[in-house]
Amino acid sequence: MNDPQRELDVIVYGATGFVGVLTARHLAEHAPAGTRIALAGRSRAKLEKVAGELGVDWPIVVADADDEPALTTMAGRARVVLTTVGPYAKYGRPLARACAVTGTDYVDLTGEVLFARDSIDENHATAQRTGARIVHSCGFDSIPSDIGVHVLHAAVRADDAGELTDTTLVVTRMRGGFSGGTIDSMRHQVDVMKKDRRLRRVGASPYSLSPDREAEPDLGRQPDMVTLRGSEVDASVRGHLAPFVMASYNTRVVRRSNALRGWAYGPHFRYREAMRVSGPAAALAVKGALNGLVIGFALPPARFLLDRILPAPGTGPDENARRNGHFTMDIFTTTSSGARYRARVKAKGDPGYAATAVMLGESALALALDRDRLPESTGGVLTPATGIGDALVDRLRAAGLEITTERL
Repeated sequence: MNDPQRELDVIVYGATGFVGVLTARHLAEHAPAGTRIALAGRSRAKLEKVAGELGVDWPIVVADADDEPALTTMAGRARVVLTTVGPYAKYGRPLARACAVTGTDYVDLTGEVLFARDSIDENHATAQRTGARIVHSCGFDSIPSDIGVHVLHAAVRADDAGELTDTTLVVTRMRGGFSGGTIDSMRHQVDVMKKDRRLRRVGASPYSLSPDREAEPDLGRQPDMVTLRGSEVDASVRGHLAPFVMASYNTRVVRRSNALRGWAYGPHFRYREAMRVSGPAAALAVKGALNGLVIGFALPPARFLLDRILPAPGTGPDENARRNGHFTMDIFTTTSSGARYRARVKAKGDPGYAATAVMLGESALALALDRDRLPESTGGVLTPATGIGDALVDRLRAAGLEITTERL
């Protein structure tokens, strides 16, 4: 069980990386007074430099990502470990395992379906025994999706308006990009799946993160690479929709939330994600570009070119670009009673950097400081909705995110 008497509330692991520094800065500026935070990574000198730049005297913890004894000792000191060190399939498994073993809550930024699947298989039973909440995907992947559906379901339930059926997230507006770490994670996943047909099947399955695939309802094909008219989602959605680059991960997180709750969203809950574009030609162009990106990572000549033009790990936009970024995501559903609802998740700041740092930092603070408001759980490998829930919703709203619901 997570021990309230531990000497630290939150450890920021990977605090010298680009997103790690942003997250540490958010905590330095917004964590409640008295919150016990430490910076962790593999270089004491770099960590001390970050602490100096932030103007904090937080403890420094040194541990390499592959040194499991050191990671286990580190995890045992804290209530929550927050990690930005990816690709997680390459660097993250020992830390997730250490947190599960020591009963330490854990949050990360992963958008890697294979890593999340491995973590479920390796850590879920252990974390249930120790009470650890291992909560993956606490950034732009996949808090807007998972928490958005969470509040949508709550609104429908409060109105006694039935269950969720066809549900679609639409990226209505977005300015900014994805981090170099996200791109590196995509590269790594392509490399692994290219060598193993079984892993390709895991990646392709819409229920790849479900706790029990055989118990899932048979809802037919649920493709991620969708192009459609906005009116096919809801009468209020204009224009055309293209595939959203993170749909193939976010949708699986949301389906896991539904399954972990005993399919509370409804037995006919179908979920997809798309982004609004200027017209049908643009929708097809986005679909082609996303397919081309995956193929390009798999082919050495194209891979060489992509590596030269895409963001590198540990890099990101300047402060002005981060500040001027934003996103708006609208989630539409029709319930089993025929009622129509919309949830909106909206934030200022570049999605993959500034907004992600807020979401990750507030996830860790909710686990560390809001224990009495967390969803009932015996621990396990959870999702933002099932592991943190309304405590996170309230913290994100207080941090400036707009999270709303309305009946249409």
